[in-house]
Amino acid sequence: MAENNEAPGGATNGNGAQPTLNVLAQYVKDLSFESPGAPNSLRGRDKAPGIAINVNVNANPLSESQFDVNLTLNAKASFEKDVLFNVELVYGGVFNISGFPQEHMLPLLFIECPRLLFPFARQIIADATRNGGFPPLMLDPIDFAQMFQQKLAEDQAKTKVS
Repeated sequence: MAENNEAPGGATNGNGAQPTLNVLAQYVKDLSFESPGAPNSLRGRDKAPGIAINVNVNANPLSESQFDVNLTLNAKASFEKDVLFNVELVYGGVFNISGFPQEHMLPLLFIECPRLLFPFARQIIADATRNGGFPPLMLDPIDFAQMFQQKLAEDQAKTKVS
């Protein structure tokens, strides 16, 4: 019987092992919810508040095949000059990644891993805002591939300037 040395999508990884990406653990590293103007910030308003959302992804190797990926989400709601709430979450995952070519590692760490973490982080943010007395903040899906491409372009621009 012939051995199949192809990765998903028909790519060959060279060592005969099937490429794997496994989630070993998921965890809340940091969670903060602040509503500095409560209870006044909870009153109804005739206009929706402005909500600023920031997203960041970091990855650190734990071993040759294990990586800690952190998805940081910050959401700040304000109305005029008043902060209604500020929620910050650092949600992490430990991933075992093996059998992939080296050139695929950064996209896996900065696109696929946060894509797997995001639904869980989104739910935590929604629960925190609801538990804080506000309607649940349901974050829109995030295009981590676009974020990654933008970060690469920014890094290349910085390299050209230096």
